[in-house]
Amino acid sequence: MISKIMEKVEQAYIKKDLPEFSVGDTVSVSVRIVEGQKERTQIFTGTVISRKGRSTNEMFTVRRIVNNEGVERVFPLNSPQVLSVKVIRSGHVRRSKLYYLRDRIGKSVRLRDKRRGLASPSAKKAKASSKA
Repeated sequence: MISKIMEKVEQAYIKKDLPEFSVGDTVSVSVRIVEGQKERTQIFTGTVISRKGRSTNEMFTVRRIVNNEGVERVFPLNSPQVLSVKVIRSGHVRRSKLYYLRDRIGKSVRLRDKRRGLASPSAKKAKASSKA
C-alpha cells in the first residue's frame, strides 16, 4: 500500500498527454536515443502484448516482426525517453497478456480489429424502436 505522501510525489512524474491504449492495440512509440552528443528520435511500431505496474512504475511491452525475427521492447510508460505513443489501430483481445503470439508465425499473428463507435445490430434495433 502506497502512502498518500508517495502518491503526491509520484503525481508530478506521471505523463498526462498519453492516449488510452490497451493490450492488443498496434502502437507507434517515439523514443529518444542519445548517441554520444547526438540525439535522435526512433519510432518503434508494433503490437502491445502486455501492460504491467501502476503509477510511475507502469511498463508496456511492444512486439513486432523484423526480418522474420520477433523483436520485443519494454517501455516505461512515464519515462522521459518515451516522447509519444500513437495508437494506429485497436485490436480485440480477451486476455491481459498476449505471450502466446511469440509462438505464432505469419498470418496467425494478426488480431481482430476493434471497431470503436459501431453499435451491434441488436443495439441499433433498440435505438430505432425507442425513437419511434
